[in-house]
Amino acid sequence: MNPEEAANQLLQTTRGRPRLGIVLGSAFGGVVNELDVDTEVQFDHLHGMPSSTVEGHAGKFVMGRLAGLEVLVQAGRLHYYEGHSMEVVTFPVRLMAAVGVQRLVLTNAAGGISDDFNVGDFMQITDHINWMGENPLRGTVTEGRTRFVDMADAYSGELGQALGQAAERCGVSLKQGVYLAVSGPSYETPAEIGAFAKMGADAVGMSTVPETIVARQCGMEVLGLSCITNAAAGKAADPITHEEVLAASGQVSRNAAELLNSFCEFLRDADEH
Repeated sequence: MNPEEAANQLLQTTRGRPRLGIVLGSAFGGVVNELDVDTEVQFDHLHGMPSSTVEGHAGKFVMGRLAGLEVLVQAGRLHYYEGHSMEVVTFPVRLMAAVGVQRLVLTNAAGGISDDFNVGDFMQITDHINWMGENPLRGTVTEGRTRFVDMADAYSGELGQALGQAAERCGVSLKQGVYLAVSGPSYETPAEIGAFAKMGADAVGMSTVPETIVARQCGMEVLGLSCITNAAAGKAADPITHEEVLAASGQVSRNAAELLNSFCEFLRDADEH
């Protein structure tokens, strides 16, 4: 797999050279509708990338402007639970690095573990716990990169502050917490959720952590943002379903788009000064 080759394919479709990348997980797909679009390319049209198989994930790259800021948007993602290797799951991050992206926003839908969270809340990820049983840096070292990546500051405090100010500006409530990633695709048991709570996790999901690790290896600043789309196992009366997650995602899509639009507006204004 050659991310530089795929990046060159993508760059040939536009004159844009974005420095901000955004990965849209469930609940954040509506952001695409806010873009001033230059070009769209399906995942499987790029060398080395398969198509997404998960409902709610469009499976394409979109280049354009959000709030006047040039961005490369990954609409949907590839998941470990789909059967992909970690190399494939994180290939889009390496592609973005090859394009020239320096700051990366990773969004996802997550189950709420903390009693302070309600369905529809947004959580800025301040740290994570990798409970997937796998690390994307295992194996051959990418040329020019280090194998032993320091993860003490995995998520950028500066970008987190910008998100907080953007949330205030657009009137969207924003909470903070620790995100724990599992491999999926089955949802967790109540006993597992109880254990994760004792470990310090505030929300749980099936993505983001591998992308964060690779992004940090590539020298990117990372912002993590979760939308709480369901209460974790044992915290709600009804069983968790993917349909429930998608329904909740649809209900908060407007707020998600407003938050990211405000964030890009804030970065644009900061960059201009």
